[in-house]
Amino acid sequence: MKAPKRLQSLVDEGLIDTVVRQLMSGKEAMVYVVRRGDETLCAKSYKEATQRSFRQAVDYTENRRVKNTRQARAMAKGTRYGRQAAEAAWQSAEVDALYRLAAAGVRVPRPHNFWDGVLLMELVTDGSGDAAPRLNDVSFSAEEARAHHASLLREVVRMLCAGVVHGDLSEFNILLAADGPVIIDLPQAIDAAGNNHAPRMLLRDVANLRDFFGRFAPELLETQYGPELWQLYQAGLLSTETVLSGRFVQQQGSVDLRGVMREIDAARDEEAARRLRMQAPA
Repeated sequence: MKAPKRLQSLVDEGLIDTVVRQLMSGKEAMVYVVRRGDETLCAKSYKEATQRSFRQAVDYTENRRVKNTRQARAMAKGTRYGRQAAEAAWQSAEVDALYRLAAAGVRVPRPHNFWDGVLLMELVTDGSGDAAPRLNDVSFSAEEARAHHASLLREVVRMLCAGVVHGDLSEFNILLAADGPVIIDLPQAIDAAGNNHAPRMLLRDVANLRDFFGRFAPELLETQYGPELWQLYQAGLLSTETVLSGRFVQQQGSVDLRGVMREIDAARDEEAARRLRMQAPA
């Protein structure tokens, strides 16, 4: 197909050879299958901020920093240049998160390049070599659901140990590759230690996994991995080797249980609103 305007600069620079087809048109980006030599890759072209439904909410951008002080001042003032700088920072956040998480061994698409608002990365494929489906488009047996849930919890642990919370993790942004789930869509990823909303977002991410896989394996609905994970992380006891129980026991004076439950309720409300947005026409 003819290269879209946003991808033409990648062709001109020799970063890709051809655009094969459009893979997805989402509310935040357009995704294409592209070719570079013998490789088939994925090109994610971010939409302009005015065209996106997902705004750069302060909850996500809290404590994000840019090295350029002029950009930081402009962003704080909300000038036109500042808005452009904020948009560039929002896009590069996914690139930074992908490199950081890939280095930590998290199952994310391998990034290749970021050029002119387009992220070039690995195309995640299924057993037939086709683009992998989202979890939302797949049904599972109870055994498969338990296995994938456990696998993704390990990825959430690896992310948290790397200091990252996805912030919008659900069945809509996890792909089922030939060798298991792969986590995608990270422009809203946040710093676990530097963002005050990290506990709420982690609880929501883990609750989304529980609720989705709990449709196929109902016993998962009784688990409480989110509070357990955050408690271990706060105490400095979480590692990639930590064995989780799925149970959460309130320790006197260490955790505000009511506060945790408020966070969970708020996370559920946010998730309900997000699902409504996902169901609306693109």
